[in-house]
Amino acid sequence: MANSQYSPGGFSILPIVVKNLLIINGLVFLATISLQKVLNIDLNEMFGLYYFGSDLFRPYQFITYMFMHASFAHLFFNMFAFWMFGNNIENVWGPKRFIIYYFVTGLGAAVLHQAVMYFEAQSIINHLISIGTTPESITELITTGKYNPDILTSIKMDNLYSLHSIYNTPTVGASGSVFGILLAFGMLFPNSLIYLYFAIPVKAKWLVIGYGAIELWSGISATQGDNVAHFAHLGGMLFGFILIKLWKKKDFNRWM
Repeated sequence: MANSQYSPGGFSILPIVVKNLLIINGLVFLATISLQKVLNIDLNEMFGLYYFGSDLFRPYQFITYMFMHASFAHLFFNMFAFWMFGNNIENVWGPKRFIIYYFVTGLGAAVLHQAVMYFEAQSIINHLISIGTTPESITELITTGKYNPDILTSIKMDNLYSLHSIYNTPTVGASGSVFGILLAFGMLFPNSLIYLYFAIPVKAKWLVIGYGAIELWSGISATQGDNVAHFAHLGGMLFGFILIKLWKKKDFNRWM
């Protein structure tokens, strides 16, 4: 993809969209820890993305979850990667196209993650029904985590834990958009060298392929206690790939 096709001219180490999203994410995190400590209000529970089948789900969470983070380390690594790759992308595309891409990949991450959770939840629920578990018992498991120990002879405890977790654990973080931006960097600058651990040079295209493969494997083989939304990361990359291909194929400048 030719850079000149999108370049708005000029280069900034901290372009406007990247700068403002860094500020917003930082302020939201400060508000989250402050309200939790002072008033015992958990913003992650309010604005994180719940499974659409949960009573805790709200449509606005498809947007707000992108600005929530579980810890300082979660925020720092997301924002560092966002700045590292995002400033190059925004300088090439310009702010309007970049922010469209950011939110499309974030929404795409949420959509794929929700779809995977749906199939996981339905698989477990269908199995519970097949072994004679009543709808009331399934509802109690989902809402409280309590279950009849007798069913452990026919289903793994990991599955019971997973079902309760799917309905009651919010997804937070900008990782879906960050992986989308990493994908864009690999497509626009495939032969650029990225230094892993500041020492090992790897071409961007191989880094993207490697991360994609790792996330796919991690998502498929995920075990109890793995709280990383691997398919959300893949969703950000997938929707980013589709959007870039659409922009390359058609004239989307009328959006700008």
